Amino acid sequence: MSVPVLFLHGWAMQGAVFNDLSRRLGPAFECHMPDLPGHGARCEDDASIDACVALAKDWIDRLDQPILVGWSMGAAVAWSYLAKHGAAKLRALVTVDMSPRMVPDTDWDLGLRGQSAEHIYATSEKIIPKWPRLAESIAHTMFAPGSAPVMSRSEALQLLLSQNPAHLRPLWDDMVAMDMRASIAKIDIPYLVCSGAQSRLYADETSTWLVERARYASAKRFAHSGHSPHLEEPDAFCEALCDFVKENNLAAIAPKQEVKS
Repeated sequence: MSVPVLFLHGWAMQGAVFNDLSRRLGPAFECHMPDLPGHGARCEDDASIDACVALAKDWIDRLDQPILVGWSMGAAVAWSYLAKHGAAKLRALVTVDMSPRMVPDTDWDLGLRGQSAEHIYATSEKIIPKWPRLAESIAHTMFAPGSAPVMSRSEALQLLLSQNPAHLRPLWDDMVAMDMRASIAKIDIPYLVCSGAQSRLYADETSTWLVERARYASAKRFAHSGHSPHLEEPDAFCEALCDFVKENNLAAIAPKQEVKS
């Protein structure tokens, strides 16, 4: 019996970024990789974190206790789902290189690395008029220096440029306003916190903070990755996910119903 996994992609990306990972994981995993509202095939849908949570809930309700894997914005959606609906319909949680609060303040320095609150707020005003330039910056910061991701930087840039920035801005504003810190301690399922040791976006201490607060959390640090370890070290990422499943006996959870996706 394969283990169902629901992958939630990052901001300005698409579900297809997990295609290579799904292939590498093979038949032991039943992988689902929807486009989130405001992106790809759903670019015209209401673009908000709440809308993303609603889509995730629809998938989770149809699957047999999937592992929920959220990368970057996808992690924000996963945390928001758990805060709203709880973990009863999930086997486990995996998040990839994300902070529960992107914006720093006087008692929080684990937001976006090297960016002030003023700079982060100002980014909102640049998303639509300066999207090509911003897309180039994102494609650069997605990966560690010198890494050779399965999605090249030029491919990442083309994917970014294919998005409609007018649909992306509401999601960015939702993430900027987000503060999920109080919800992390309530996560009561096995939780794997993944991070890239060379992330340009979040410090190592962010993962440490998450693991210290979530009861059943453990960390996996990818030494040669930046913000995207599933693209930069896909074999190691697959191995980490397989080990996580084995260590927590996640494949032994009996299905409740026939999966129809």
